[in-house]
Amino acid sequence: MTPQSARELVSGLIASIPDFPEPGVTFRDLTPVFTSGPGLHALGTALTEPFTFDVIGGVEARGFLIAGAASAIRGAGVLAVRKAGKLPRAVLREDYTLEYGTAALEVHEGELPPGSRVLIVDDVLATGGTVGAAARLVERAGWQVAGISVAIELEGLGGRAALGDRYEIFSLLQY
Repeated sequence: MTPQSARELVSGLIASIPDFPEPGVTFRDLTPVFTSGPGLHALGTALTEPFTFDVIGGVEARGFLIAGAASAIRGAGVLAVRKAGKLPRAVLREDYTLEYGTAALEVHEGELPPGSRVLIVDDVLATGGTVGAAARLVERAGWQVAGISVAIELEGLGGRAALGDRYEIFSLLQY
């Protein structure tokens, strides 16, 4: 499947919800993509094709769904990039700022061999805070960021600019 045909299939499945979570916002709901076998396959394929990597870092929560599908397609493992307090062993933690507060992501220390190439996947690139924290966490763990790949990029929120030129970024759809 070409990237263009994947874009058409996935964009045709996305539900647009006006005025959610607040008036004036149009929420792009990916759950219809997740319930479509062909849609999820197209998404997982499109988000991984531009990159060479050892493992896919799925950012909690919808990034887990995408990473799981993509890993099955590509035969790669999944690194769980979790919200704080969810992992049972020793962790590395990265705090970051959200528009409404702060949050943190964690990974298990030593989960991968040093130098492993991690492709970070998530559902949306908005301000860049979440995937930026995931990338910093991967680097602090001694691994390499192979790239950042998202289903949707909300261009008006400046996430790509906030991440700078440090990482190769792919977004299947832009709004």
